[in-house]
Amino acid sequence: MNFITLPSELVGFNNQNTEIVNTISGREMYLLHGDLNTNEADYLCSYCSSKMHIHNKYEVNLRHLCFGRRLSCLKFSKYRYFCPSCGNTQMQNIPFKAPEHRITCELYQYTRDLLAFGFTNKAVAEVTGLGKNTVKDIDLQRLKEKYTIDGEKLIKPERQAKFLGIDEFKLHDGYKYAVVIIDMETGHILWLAHGKKKATVYSFIEHVGLEWMDGVEAVACDMNSDFEEAFEALCPHIQPVFDYFHIVKNFNDKVVGEIRKDEQRRLHEEGDQKGADSLKRSRYILTSSRKTLEKKDKEGENGKIISKGSTLFNKEEIVRKSGYIDRYDELLSQNKLLFTLDLIKEKLAQAYKMRDEPKMAEEISEIMDICKTTGNKHLRWFKRLLDNHFEGIIAHATYDISAGKIEGINNRILALAFTNPEHLDNPLFYTSI
Repeated sequence: MNFITLPSELVGFNNQNTEIVNTISGREMYLLHGDLNTNEADYLCSYCSSKMHIHNKYEVNLRHLCFGRRLSCLKFSKYRYFCPSCGNTQMQNIPFKAPEHRITCELYQYTRDLLAFGFTNKAVAEVTGLGKNTVKDIDLQRLKEKYTIDGEKLIKPERQAKFLGIDEFKLHDGYKYAVVIIDMETGHILWLAHGKKKATVYSFIEHVGLEWMDGVEAVACDMNSDFEEAFEALCPHIQPVFDYFHIVKNFNDKVVGEIRKDEQRRLHEEGDQKGADSLKRSRYILTSSRKTLEKKDKEGENGKIISKGSTLFNKEEIVRKSGYIDRYDELLSQNKLLFTLDLIKEKLAQAYKMRDEPKMAEEISEIMDICKTTGNKHLRWFKRLLDNHFEGIIAHATYDISAGKIEGINNRILALAFTNPEHLDNPLFYTSI
């Protein structure tokens, strides 16, 4: 077996030789054999200052910085001392050991630097060769030092936010919810708490203070009445803004989807089987914008591959089809109600491009009139939705903020939670997202 000598660059460690070994994972490791430096202070009792004797010794292995792609580990012995005067025992101090971890201070700091730079826990674990739980613990300690006081109380935001975004999302078990509040301009997470009721908003306002909230002008949110009422109760100057995403989502889910099923059922009962069949698998087309359908058609014309084939798994290659616009226009020409839905969808898109509240109010009012005129129960429901949230909808003309950023953060939280469900109960888990 070959032996080489590598400098550890650690104060207090005398490296004698270095051995190249293989780890359980298959990676090569430099095993640095050596001894700890000792001095007179190590032999003095911390209680009575008497001279102590060596009681026994223990073999220690400490992970150290990598040398290129190879891992490294220090192997040495440390002593337990016994005081014959007072009976006290104490372990020999290791000056280069990181607290609470079996790694060197240098590796600990290197791991923190990688995490602070933006590497994921998985990537840091791969680079350093540390276990994922060790990396998570180091990351948690780093976040506590950065975002909390004494590791418990969250530090108040240093930057005054002008626009907030708030949304709830389901936790991993599907029965509990959490609420996240962000600074819309920076994307920084300001607050995260269990539940989706008013109490979460009250807790946030108590945390940042009413003086800080005085600098907030608007909050982007969905049509959750609890959030809106909570902000109005404590901070009536803040304008709730309901963005295009949530309006269209409600329109597609509660109106377009339901009307499509109603029309398919009606045509089937009237004996028009061909018309009923034409509505099968048409939900995506009816809920998509014309711009999206045109993009799909163009991809189909260019032969875009959406799924590669595989001879190993006997899987055929799938190429994007075209004809989306033609089928969409055909559906609209055959059904007056579907044509009305298309008109409303276009008017909504046009309204949310406006930057003048009176003009946007006029456009939304026209949509409400169309919904009422049809007499359709689903469109009348949508009319009531617009009416009940009218002020927050037209506020978008003044405050051009969207919940798209917070929805993206929610998706990332859910993706991380899928692989790290045990961290969902710790708000600090989300501060680096």
